[in-house]
Amino acid sequence: MRLIESEADLSEGVAWLAQADPVMAAIFQAAGLPPLRRRAGGFEGLCSIVIAQQVSVASARAIWNRTLTVLGEPTVVRVLAATDDDLKRCGLSRPKQATLRACARAIADGNLDLAALATMAADDIRSELTAIRGIGGWTADIYALTCVGHGDAFASGDLALREAARQACGFPERPQPRELEAHAERWRPWRGVAARLLWSYYALAKGREGLTA
Repeated sequence: MRLIESEADLSEGVAWLAQADPVMAAIFQAAGLPPLRRRAGGFEGLCSIVIAQQVSVASARAIWNRTLTVLGEPTVVRVLAATDDDLKRCGLSRPKQATLRACARAIADGNLDLAALATMAADDIRSELTAIRGIGGWTADIYALTCVGHGDAFASGDLALREAARQACGFPERPQPRELEAHAERWRPWRGVAARLLWSYYALAKGREGLTA
């Protein structure tokens, strides 16, 4: 298993993808080397991704900042000790409150070892995380991609990846997650770099079309 920890890792993955798939080569020519897209791992990273579920980047940032104000840096102990009112003041919906508590409880009870995820295959990381109530495939895949830095993780349910694939890969319409996941098999063992290239392509396309969302 490869971790994406540096631009050298990205370059290695891009070179492999460009040789394996002309579409990836064209994206790289258009968008250049993608950013690392890494974030803090562990419980803090998982909390930040749960907060980002189904909200805009601006909303996620605002909720995260309120969470830091109310709780301080999120820890298992602090989340388990927080009252409903505390979490509400963070701006968290009831489902997200329940998800964060479920994650914290799984870690406290020894049912989830986030450090061990760095040694697992991408599909196994998804299985481990989605076993927790409230954690879906998108959250698990984004954790594997950005917190673990797994070289072969791929968030087939991510809206931006689906739209980038529609534009770049010749899909007649935005592919459904299973359809995109099947298409992405050609990018193993560097699906994590393919995701970063597609995100870069999406950002480039948005800029050209003057889109704001």
